[in-house]
Amino acid sequence: MFILALDTALTACSVAVMDLEADRVVAGDSLFMERGHAEALLPMVEQVMRDARITFAELDRIAVTVGPGSFTGLRVGLSAARGFALATGRPAVGVTTLAALAAPFLALDDSLPVLAAVDARHGHVFMQMFGFGGRTLVPPRIAAARDAARSAAIGAVRLVGSGAPLVAEAWPPGEAPPLSVDPLPAPDVAWVARLGGVAEPTTAEPKPLYLRPADAKPQDGARIARQ
Repeated sequence: MFILALDTALTACSVAVMDLEADRVVAGDSLFMERGHAEALLPMVEQVMRDARITFAELDRIAVTVGPGSFTGLRVGLSAARGFALATGRPAVGVTTLAALAAPFLALDDSLPVLAAVDARHGHVFMQMFGFGGRTLVPPRIAAARDAARSAAIGAVRLVGSGAPLVAEAWPPGEAPPLSVDPLPAPDVAWVARLGGVAEPTTAEPKPLYLRPADAKPQDGARIARQ
């Protein structure tokens, strides 16, 4: 089963073709970037598909990160995934950035909870806490770093993501500190592929998970009245 995985949600533009039966990345590439995903993504997909030596017709599905993350980056990845799905007739599935960040840590040891936290600016993080078997302990939400730390400080826990240092700094006094703090800026696209491979297409739709409204909003007073 071949899956094309895309991630443009955070500070990387990443693409991989993965053979899920062999659990092997056939070809892939990833570039760190704060912006410019729209210009980088399609040429990267083209090159990765050439390197993988397969055609789009040989893909079984497309996986894409759905957020939380950059509004612009999410739209770039989602639009591409939907376009590829439409052109190939293959399903497109969505994978959250928080689940993709936590997945390798849970695969290593799911007896210890993992808090995935993405820096949401201004002292806030996008967060979700996972437990045994990937079960959600704290649902995805945006929270002040201090509130995220209080939610996670229930025992031994690992922190991952660009917001992990913020949560660690706000850790409640007197509580046992996190077992590990891994400030990964973006998920490994191979884990986007793995999670996408087991996702149910009817429920894991490629829809954006924003967790907060857009910063730019139309001004009520500037709206043109309808006739």
